[in-house]
Amino acid sequence: MATPEERLQELGLELPEVVAPLASYQPTARTGSLVYTAGQLPIVKGELPVTGKVGAEVTAEQAFEQARICALNAIAALRAEVGDLTAVKRIVKVVGFVASAPDFHGQPQVVNGASDLLGEVFGDAGKHARSAVGVSVLPRNAAVEVELIAEVG
Repeated sequence: MATPEERLQELGLELPEVVAPLASYQPTARTGSLVYTAGQLPIVKGELPVTGKVGAEVTAEQAFEQARICALNAIAALRAEVGDLTAVKRIVKVVGFVASAPDFHGQPQVVNGASDLLGEVFGDAGKHARSAVGVSVLPRNAAVEVELIAEVG
């Protein structure tokens, strides 16, 4: 059975450096066997590749890909906290925020980008509870933001 790091390689993905906090918070917080990530934007090499509201300036397909990047950034933060992704027993909860045009109602399909990646990387341990929430605006005009809770051991 492949490790999460091996699955990332198979997917052609490399974990980025942990995105530096944009305000007064830390990338992760650990209590007992749970690690909470801060909300992760789809930042790639210090930049947001896509900005705006989904259903207006950003397509649902673009937002799906942005949610995958958010999840990849969350995995990077998680690994920085625990040292090795094999320590992840389960992704417990994912919350996805989608900056949405008033008539956009596809938030669950957008956040599937994050959920699908977590399943690809962690297998059954990547199955999780989830919320997909439409919001009017996100930091730096990002289209998507994702946070997660992981059980580690």
